[in-house]
Amino acid sequence: MGVRSEVQRIGLEHQGHDGYRRITAELRRQGMAVNHKRVARLTREDNLVGTELQLSLDNLTEQRDHGEIYVDLANRLKLTGPNQVWVADITFVRLKREFVYLAVVLDKFSRKVVGWNLDRTLTARLPLAALDIALESRSPVTGLVHHSDRGVQYAHAEYLRTLRNHGVIPSVSRLGRPYDNGNCERFFRTLKQE
Repeated sequence: MGVRSEVQRIGLEHQGHDGYRRITAELRRQGMAVNHKRVARLTREDNLVGTELQLSLDNLTEQRDHGEIYVDLANRLKLTGPNQVWVADITFVRLKREFVYLAVVLDKFSRKVVGWNLDRTLTARLPLAALDIALESRSPVTGLVHHSDRGVQYAHAEYLRTLRNHGVIPSVSRLGRPYDNGNCERFFRTLKQE
């Protein structure tokens, strides 16, 4: 409890900017004999690493390489039915001898998978195939919001062109905010646990 208390004090004192290595070094300077693995576990369990106490307006938009700005729209809309906001993400799935990558597109209102694709490589065609399946199966109307993280696969020109051709509005997570895409993260957690 003493180690956890000190880890929390140091983590909060530095507003979550210090990682477990710096916290371990600080504890050792104070004369505590601690293992860096324990400090990493404690900071992870107590959500002390990577927390920012102040939001910056710079985090609300993102400047892409091609000059367009995308805002986090998915978490600002009040949903009343399906096909208003889709969320997309990619994860890896460990098989017996290799890893494969899974891209999904979820309807945020119903939490239903509307498109998915599995591949051995992490290229732009992986989420694009999942998006094509979703667009074909649901035929959404113009104005649908497509939310994703800041991955390069979702910033690919062909992916953005497909969104534009179907009247879909892109939305991206804020910088350093993985929980903006929490629906997909929860889906992946459940999928991997089960």
